[in-house]
Amino acid sequence: MSTIQTAKAPQKKKESIWRGVNRVRISDFVIAFVILILSLTCILPFIHVAAKSISSNTAVMSKQVYLWPKGINFDAYAAIFRDGQLTYSMGYTVVVTVLFTLIGMVITVFAAFPLSMKGLKGRSFFALLLMFTMYFSAGLIPEYLLYKDLHLINTMWVLVLPLAFSPYNMLIMKSFLASTIPDSLYEAAYLDGANHFQILGRVVLPLSKPIIATLSLFYAVGRWNAYADAKYYITTKALQPLQYLLSNMVLNSGNDAVSLSEAAAAATTPEVLQAATIMFATLPIIMVYPFAQKYFVKGAMIGAVKG
Repeated sequence: MSTIQTAKAPQKKKESIWRGVNRVRISDFVIAFVILILSLTCILPFIHVAAKSISSNTAVMSKQVYLWPKGINFDAYAAIFRDGQLTYSMGYTVVVTVLFTLIGMVITVFAAFPLSMKGLKGRSFFALLLMFTMYFSAGLIPEYLLYKDLHLINTMWVLVLPLAFSPYNMLIMKSFLASTIPDSLYEAAYLDGANHFQILGRVVLPLSKPIIATLSLFYAVGRWNAYADAKYYITTKALQPLQYLLSNMVLNSGNDAVSLSEAAAAATTPEVLQAATIMFATLPIIMVYPFAQKYFVKGAMIGAVKG
């Protein structure tokens, strides 16, 4: 009897394996293939630019560099650091991004916290009032005239204050707070004599680390990659962010691209210098993702799905 049971055990194991294989459908392979293609469209251009940035001028000019560098050298990066304009703009952009993220998160928290509480009277009206700005705007010319009257033109604050509040981010955080923090915690805090600021600081914020990290990343990446507002509202060179200089350089328009190329002409060619500048502007914000990844995934899923 035991011999028969022993013989049947491997057969059952094989049957279970085949059942698992049969569950893998053609649609699964199609989805995996589509995801692979989409991933490659993001990764391969980055690898190509990185390879060009550390390749020799001859290899790049002769179109021999694809995904692997040839004639490795770091002359383009040395030229960037010799040219003080890009390094200064990097530091300036970091300051603007940090200020923008801090102010944006403070405004978002103070808007989402009361709107997530069921006891707030007129909650729907205030939420609609804030969300209205996400769908309608006055336009570029009225905005310029407004910033001019507020004396924000050609100042650092024109890059920080106007877009510091995001209704979309506020809606995500409001949904997170409403779906994650139970009313019993608020009631317990009220019974202990806590006011609204104490509840926010001691109950809400410690439980909201995932969504805070997620939205902080949204704010930081959005500000770091933006350059259109600098094009419209900034004419002083010292106040131009890194992405604006990079756009001028890549498009080869304006005096900035010419001056940077001439400053590094003895060491590298404009094409290699452009690739190195792209990497120089991209790597800092990419390095932020590993530190916020564990909060980012959880916060994005909870804030976007629930509510």
